[in-house]
Amino acid sequence: MWGCEEKQQLAAAWFRELRDQLCTEFEKIEQEYATSSHPHIPISSFTRTPWQRPEGGGGEMSIMKGGVFEKIGVNISSVHGEFSEAMRKEIPGANEHPNFWAGGISLVAHPCSPLVPAVHMNTRMIVIGDGAKQWFGGGADLTPVYPVETDTDDFHAALKDACDAFDPNYYPKYKKWCDEYFFLKHRGEPRGVGGIFYDYLNSGDWPKDFAFTQAVGKAFAKIYPTLVRRHMHKSWTPEQRQRQLVKRGRYVEFNLLYDRGTRFGLMTGGNVDAILMSLPPEVKWP
Repeated sequence: MWGCEEKQQLAAAWFRELRDQLCTEFEKIEQEYATSSHPHIPISSFTRTPWQRPEGGGGEMSIMKGGVFEKIGVNISSVHGEFSEAMRKEIPGANEHPNFWAGGISLVAHPCSPLVPAVHMNTRMIVIGDGAKQWFGGGADLTPVYPVETDTDDFHAALKDACDAFDPNYYPKYKKWCDEYFFLKHRGEPRGVGGIFYDYLNSGDWPKDFAFTQAVGKAFAKIYPTLVRRHMHKSWTPEQRQRQLVKRGRYVEFNLLYDRGTRFGLMTGGNVDAILMSLPPEVKWP
């Protein structure tokens, strides 16, 4: 039986491994784009910036800006300490056990082309006290400017396959949760075409829950690059670009008004630049 500290180490090592895999794949996409039809564009790579949290732990930001991705960030973190009084009211078990450990990976991609869908993915592990409560959470969701039915179907199919390998109830449950969570209440509209969202996952079988969280990351790492390659060479118009910038405004609104990860990071003293990595480099409101 793994102890709590060993579980944390295993999870943190996986998040770092997944980060490395994703960064390698997205750098490969930038190289393909530049060498195939855009030789004037320098081949981009990720810039990594480590950061330390004074209260305990830290993380590493990986940011790339290129010909395919106007901005893509893949961040990992492993932080620990004690919840503030305000935060204890929002986290199950934190009133009784204020000490915590949190590790995870977070990815947001804002493509240059309006025809390539933006995307978000994160998975995380939270431990309260000395393991009194612990769980996994995360998911992935797609935000196209111009939805393509095949893309949406393939994205959902990849996540469904990952879910079905563990529990046939996971996909319908987590898809519904995603649809409800990534909804802009003040506008009465969804942020994108959905995906899955899960939280507080503790089935009592930690290896299974960890394996599921890994499967979600692996499924995303396979399907999203496929979608990018389908559309990254297509031409687009200034009008489509303007629509993309307005759509990004919706993304900003959600992340600043509703996103749990943003609130958690800010309320636990995380790195502000890493927390706000999700925001696009250029945006417009009509």
